[in-house]
Amino acid sequence: MAEVSDGDIGDSQREAEASGLRKIIHVDMDAFYASVEQRDDPSLRGKPVAVGGSSGRGVVAAASYEARKFGVRSAMPSVRAVRLCPDLIFCKPRFDVYRAVSQQIRSIFLDYTPHVEPLSLDEAYLDVTEDLKGVGSATRIAELIRARIRTDTGLTASAGVSYNKFLAKLASDQNKPDGLCVIRPGEGAAFAAALPVKRFHGVGPRGAEKMERLGIQTGADLLAFDLATLRGHFGSFADYLYRAARGIDLRTVRADRPRKSVGGERTFDRDLSSGTVLRETLETIIDIVWDRIERSGARGRTVTLKVKFVDFQSMTRARSAAHAVAEKAEFAQMARAILDSMLPLPQPIRLMGLTLSALEGAEDADEVGGSAAAPVPSSPQAELPF
Repeated sequence: MAEVSDGDIGDSQREAEASGLRKIIHVDMDAFYASVEQRDDPSLRGKPVAVGGSSGRGVVAAASYEARKFGVRSAMPSVRAVRLCPDLIFCKPRFDVYRAVSQQIRSIFLDYTPHVEPLSLDEAYLDVTEDLKGVGSATRIAELIRARIRTDTGLTASAGVSYNKFLAKLASDQNKPDGLCVIRPGEGAAFAAALPVKRFHGVGPRGAEKMERLGIQTGADLLAFDLATLRGHFGSFADYLYRAARGIDLRTVRADRPRKSVGGERTFDRDLSSGTVLRETLETIIDIVWDRIERSGARGRTVTLKVKFVDFQSMTRARSAAHAVAEKAEFAQMARAILDSMLPLPQPIRLMGLTLSALEGAEDADEVGGSAAAPVPSSPQAELPF
């Protein structure tokens, strides 16, 4: 693997900026919450562990790899998780501990670059085009970071190295757990073409289903569609898909970029109309969204509830507090009050979503798809040591 000297770093930086080519690392901790619990309680090691509530309305916040073998996944109702894995051990979340470990890991990142964009407590993008230690090789930096995480925290991390954020994130998931994957300049389009589109960041289950109806199952299938056709089916998201299929991503790593909101939504297998069922469903969504809020460390003042009716028309209602909502109980109370104010609904709904916004320090930020007007350059081929 070629490396550059300290004196060559500036030239590499300028070349990268001119071509749109960067050296990006995506670091993703392996089963973070569950791994911390197994680290701190040796009796849990090698056993199926879920972090979350075990009650009837509980939700899995994280699952160990031993539990994942049984199909247990995050955001899954705890009742279903136990059916899949009867020996599953539940641990109550310790978010203060997870945040402390996350800060410890963040300090390791900052030893190599100031350009760190956290996505949650357990993953982040790093731009090491010009690294602080003059290592020069993004692959070597990823190896050093993973080794330090293991030594300093007793945990493992997977990393992806590539020339943009889209590919780096795909790469970090390629060899999990405790793995490293490098996608070099010129290799991105072929790598993306071989993957199922459901692996593309931003493509959810319903988006993947829609693509499958159009005959799009892989990146190669997506590559066959022109931009105008994609826009007709996917709107502004088409621009992101068109670039992603070619291994192109124009987003930059933004250090400590503030979120504008944190939320989640669920689309139901059957339409819901009963007030009792809607309230029960809201409780599940509250659990899922508050877990995301805790993971992101976000604090905001406005809670918004969204429902989508069977005719695809939407209704949203919001309430704001005079202070940042810091406790789950207050967040839940506001969400319940909004739903009560909307009942009875004029028709059944097919989707419900909940969001916390007006976040502390929030500002406009890049979306996954980027600007619809952004150009689509050819795939990068420049020589940049990886």
